[in-house]
Amino acid sequence: MTGLPLTVALSANAYTRPVVGGEVAIRGAAPEFTVLHPSEMFYRQLHFAEFDVSEMSVASLIIAHASGDRQWLALPIFTMRQVFHTGILVHRDSGIAVPKDLEGKRVAVPEYQQTSAIWSRGILAEDLGVDLTSIDWFMERGPERSHGSATGFAPPPGIRLQTIAPETNIGEMLVAGELDATLLYLNAPNLVDRSSIDVSEVARPLFPDPEAESRRYVAETGIMPLNHCLVVRRSLAETRAWLPGVLTDAFLEARLRAKGDPIAPYGLAPNRAVLERLARYIHGQGLIERPVDIEDIFAAEPALASAPGAA
Repeated sequence: MTGLPLTVALSANAYTRPVVGGEVAIRGAAPEFTVLHPSEMFYRQLHFAEFDVSEMSVASLIIAHASGDRQWLALPIFTMRQVFHTGILVHRDSGIAVPKDLEGKRVAVPEYQQTSAIWSRGILAEDLGVDLTSIDWFMERGPERSHGSATGFAPPPGIRLQTIAPETNIGEMLVAGELDATLLYLNAPNLVDRSSIDVSEVARPLFPDPEAESRRYVAETGIMPLNHCLVVRRSLAETRAWLPGVLTDAFLEARLRAKGDPIAPYGLAPNRAVLERLARYIHGQGLIERPVDIEDIFAAEPALASAPGAA
């Protein structure tokens, strides 16, 4: 195969599989694919800029951009999105029945700055009236494996945050009764996350019917939270102006083949309100010092409208 050599890291999901499997080609490119768990993929990109193209945590991208790291150009291709606060798990003996009951409790996150955690905290605070400063927070990832160690993360003012000791993890602490809840639980094997056990015997969803809560939130707000976008090395995009277009074409075609949910379109314009809300949460939660302009991070829409298809 001839074309521009590209190293490409993607997760394995319905929206990326047609590209990884070769069913949909990236025209003018000769991609070498690596399939990774998102936790590991983002760690490797943020620390080592290992791949020319990859999925990326939208929150970590915004935080990195705000700290001066401009090496990635984001494309409005959103390969993962869901209503994240419906994934909150609570210990069955914690006494937590409704979101407000999280106040004063011990609540874990794999990583404080990860996009799903930011969405959950934003919704808990703004929509459900939870005082985030009343919570004792616990983070599983230490500096040696966190995304935040690449972006200058420090606990925001007013937040009590402890790093979980390396000899244990969120799952073990839940089983031992040392945590009351976790905003999400990641136990798939990867380089970054340490939890591995099934916690269903001791933990249950905060929302008894997560799907119903998801429908309620989307219906009331018009927001479908997004988590992952596509990024390309900015130096490549600047020297090969056709590259963002062919990448966009390929992933749009992959999404059509996956029969994606029409409530979650690609493109900057239909997702501007979602991105601006996430950026506001990131700033409001003390993870960046000043608001960011989404236009500075994502490729302009006209550049994505068509693609020449050859290098």
